[in-house]
Amino acid sequence: MREIVYYSRTAPTAGSYIKENLQDSGRIDIAIHTVIAAFFLSHKIRTDMKLHLCFAGPPTPPRHLELMPVTEGKTGIDKIYLAKTNVSAVLKKMLYKHKEGEKREVFPGFWIEKKGFLELANELAREGRPIYALDPNGEDIRTVEIKENPVFILGDHKGLPGKELKRLKKLYTPVSIGPKTYFASQTIAIVNNELDRREVEGRL
Repeated sequence: MREIVYYSRTAPTAGSYIKENLQDSGRIDIAIHTVIAAFFLSHKIRTDMKLHLCFAGPPTPPRHLELMPVTEGKTGIDKIYLAKTNVSAVLKKMLYKHKEGEKREVFPGFWIEKKGFLELANELAREGRPIYALDPNGEDIRTVEIKENPVFILGDHKGLPGKELKRLKKLYTPVSIGPKTYFASQTIAIVNNELDRREVEGRL
C-alpha cells in the first residue's frame, strides 16, 4: 500500500468556503487535481493508494481528509460514484459533514477529522512507515531506495510547512523528481509511475 500526504496551508476547512471559483476558494483546485492524479487511471480507480489531504486554511483549521475509495459493491450503498467531474462536490460534502471530536466516515472509504499535518506525519512514523518528502534538493527518485509501503509527503503551491518539516527531519528521506518544478498533481503522477515500474520489476 502506498500513501500520499498533501498539505495545503490555504485550502478551506469548511464546505461553505468552497465557491464556484475554485482558485479563489483557497486553491482547492490544486487538491482536486491531486485527488485525480492519485487515484484515476484510464477506465480504472487505483486500489493500492490512500490519500491524506491536510488543510490548514480558514475558518477552523486543521482538517484531515483521508481518502481510500471503495471500488466493490453497489453504488450508493457500498461505494460512491467518484468521477473527475465530482471531486469538488465530494470534498465539499466531507467538509460539511465534519463533527468536532470525531473521525467521521462521510462516504465509504472517505473520512474526515480535526488533525494537523505534523500529528499525522508522526503517527505514520510511529507505525514504522518509510516516509519520503518531495524536496528539490533530495536524492533522485530514480536512484533512491524506496522501501515497502512508502508514504510520500508534498505541499501545495506554497510548499510544505517549514517549522513542522524541521521537526520531522529525522523521520523522512528527501527525494527529488528532477531539476524542474512540477505541479503537485504532476508530481504525484510521477511518483505513482515510479512505484508502478518498481512493482513490475520486483524492486518494491
